[in-house]
Amino acid sequence: MTSRNPRDSRLRLVRPRPLVTARRVVSNRPIRPAPRPPAGTPAPAELARQARTVLADAVRIARWAGDARPVQGGALAAPAAEHAARTLALTPEAVRAGWDRARLAGLVELHGDIARPGWRLRAWDGDDSAVLRGWVALFDAWSIVHPAAADVPATAVAEVVEAVPQVLSLLQLSAGPVTVPALLDLLQQRVAELHEERCEVPYGPQSQPEPPTAPASLAALLDWALRGLAAVGALTLAPGQATLTPLGNWAVWVKLEQICVAAQSPAGNIEQRADDMLRGCAGLTPGPARAEYRAWLAARTVGSAVTELLGVARGEDALLRGLAFEALRVVGAAAEAAVRGAAGETSLRPYAVLWLAEYEGADPEDAHDALTREEATWLWVDTAAAVADHGESTLLVRHLESAVQGTVPALLEEVRAVGHPRTVQVLVALAAAHPDPALAKAVRRAAFQVHTGGV
Repeated sequence: MTSRNPRDSRLRLVRPRPLVTARRVVSNRPIRPAPRPPAGTPAPAELARQARTVLADAVRIARWAGDARPVQGGALAAPAAEHAARTLALTPEAVRAGWDRARLAGLVELHGDIARPGWRLRAWDGDDSAVLRGWVALFDAWSIVHPAAADVPATAVAEVVEAVPQVLSLLQLSAGPVTVPALLDLLQQRVAELHEERCEVPYGPQSQPEPPTAPASLAALLDWALRGLAAVGALTLAPGQATLTPLGNWAVWVKLEQICVAAQSPAGNIEQRADDMLRGCAGLTPGPARAEYRAWLAARTVGSAVTELLGVARGEDALLRGLAFEALRVVGAAAEAAVRGAAGETSLRPYAVLWLAEYEGADPEDAHDALTREEATWLWVDTAAAVADHGESTLLVRHLESAVQGTVPALLEEVRAVGHPRTVQVLVALAAAHPDPALAKAVRRAAFQVHTGGV
């Protein structure tokens, strides 16, 4: 007999490793060559220079904000706004507008009632791709930058926002000025198509339907949309016509290219609901999966896409929960408020904490440090549930090594305490998959104790 205790040895985890993903890389999909932008498109460095010019005031205000500035409902507190106007020699209106742009472009981040510089601000001078992503976030939020008049029906505003991509496509394909009457004609056609697409057979007593938007109202809304797009630097206006700027032309091309990539995919993910789209991406490697997410997002308004993805994350499929937050990483700054709200839900909190840590600049490999022990254990069980449902037994065994606990008994004790609804199924599957009889026995005993409510 030696001093080595085989039983204890077998119940000790090999080594702590970062949490593994719930899906295995199984795709042999060929890599599609990177498409080239249309002839005449400026180089990325020049596009980034133009984006920096558009966001110059927003960057000044974000840098003025420093490490911490008080905010009220996302806006600068009145004393801080007045101080900024004096310091930067701007009007109070310019300060408020620049602050909104800084938030929408990810240059500042809100932490409760305090605003701090975002990671994009730190990368602003040296990372052209970060600058362009920040400008695209502002471009996507044009209707927030330049809100419609308060007396315009919300339904009419929503229809025009949904129809604007077709207007932008016409501007991009025309490669030059387009007259306002031509844009208005296209807008009227697209709004009529939206009404037809949403036509449903009523059931039971119905209130009077809303009248269709009048042509005069559509003309006013087109003017509002064009001014909003001009305000973010996507187009220029002249009497009776509009022209895309190089930035706007590039952004529309990127989004059209994303849609074309998705339309060519075997699964046709762009037309799928969020849950089906995520299932279609489950077997893809991270790069192609992100391309699918971008294309799916490009075909939807940001708000509806985020709501749909979080709805899937609240479901019972743990694999889709993890993939939904991968897609939300592609959304970026526009999803921040919704993800912060989701952090208050037990089943979503670990994913939301990791998302926010990475969004605020943490390295993905270090982001797990933001989790509490309990949150990390919950995430371990949730990931194990995804592996048990969709993966292979060997992957489930390897997942055991990713636990933050140093030994199997410590892991089982904390897993029992965390109260995950799939704990029993995970432990049973792990016991069945693990080749070590002693470890499998301990795991089965823990599963039985959780099932019967024992200790």
